[in-house]
Amino acid sequence: MNKREFVKRLMTLGAASPFMLQLLSSCTRDEGFFQELEGDFNGRVLIIGAGAAGLTAGHILTQQGVDFQILEAGPTHGGRVKKAADFVDFPIDLGAEWIHTDPSILAKLNNDQDSEVEIDIITYNPQTISVWKNNRLRRRNIASNFYSEYKFKNTTWFDFFDDLMVPGFRDKIVYNSPVTEIDYSGGRVVVKTGNEEVYEADKVLVTVPISILQQGMISFIPELPGEKAAAIAEEEMPAGLKVFIEFSERFYPDLVMVNDLVEAALSAEHTYYDAAFGKDAASHVFALFTVGEKAAEYTSLGSDEAILNKVMGELDAMFENKASQYYKKHIIQNWSAEPYIRGSYSFGMGSPEALAAPVSEKIYFAGEAMVTNGNTSTVHGAAESAFSAIEMMFREG
Repeated sequence: MNKREFVKRLMTLGAASPFMLQLLSSCTRDEGFFQELEGDFNGRVLIIGAGAAGLTAGHILTQQGVDFQILEAGPTHGGRVKKAADFVDFPIDLGAEWIHTDPSILAKLNNDQDSEVEIDIITYNPQTISVWKNNRLRRRNIASNFYSEYKFKNTTWFDFFDDLMVPGFRDKIVYNSPVTEIDYSGGRVVVKTGNEEVYEADKVLVTVPISILQQGMISFIPELPGEKAAAIAEEEMPAGLKVFIEFSERFYPDLVMVNDLVEAALSAEHTYYDAAFGKDAASHVFALFTVGEKAAEYTSLGSDEAILNKVMGELDAMFENKASQYYKKHIIQNWSAEPYIRGSYSFGMGSPEALAAPVSEKIYFAGEAMVTNGNTSTVHGAAESAFSAIEMMFREG
């Protein structure tokens, strides 16, 4: 349960523990836990983007023995699933961090009933919670009774994909290949990149962030149908920022929500949190996670130095200059400044059905905005949308 659900529903989740994907599969195998695709598809597929949806799609097609290739605009895979491995004594999720549902979803996404990979999960239920409002820091520990979800303990979302999926098709990912044009006017789809490379396929799965589509960075020939174009324009993907600061001493609570609980949860996310919570780490890392208008107040400053100064100023005001006193080092991930991301995540403002609808049985779409089961704005939702898109692809043949 995330903070939005915490305010809306005021209910807790049960405790999590280390689990094995094989164990989960044995408990749920008879209930259709793993997905089987129907249909006989023998064509070639191009996947545009190697984020959560694109990597999941590659994993599924590998399992199905389908010929495919992934074109990734950047120098590495993962998209908004990204980690810093050597910042402190535990890996840092620079992008997606929380598991916003039951951890059994990891086994479902892996979709391999014979997997024996062990993944350590912690229950993220901060016990010391404060609210920073009107220049005062007030304890709100009662909120610990209502907010709980899950995180990885010794790994990250990036590791989940990199360890369980990518090894099966690593050689099929082409990096530094931003797609600029998708021509589906002929019998096969022709895809062009900024490097003047040309690829052809029978079907194309587009998994780029919605902001890339909104800003016209990919041209479609012919243009996308009106309903599809309108749905893309209607979606929102605001600014996003994460800042991690290591301190020599801990002087902060588990969680600080800026302004108040309801506003922090339902409108502009603006939260400071102990990134080492439950990690069995010796280092002290306090982090800022913010999206929306509040994030834009930082990302619009123009430099990482200016962002850090603003963050340190806020923390010094909260904690009587202890931030400056105990500061060691920091790392900033400005998602709004990433050229092939340009924001945080889709807010689910448009129609996911319209966004996910294929075009001419040739162009398919997946991502956290294209989730039709309600799991929008999440990593597992983006991955689930890849299953749905490929299922449609196979069904249409």
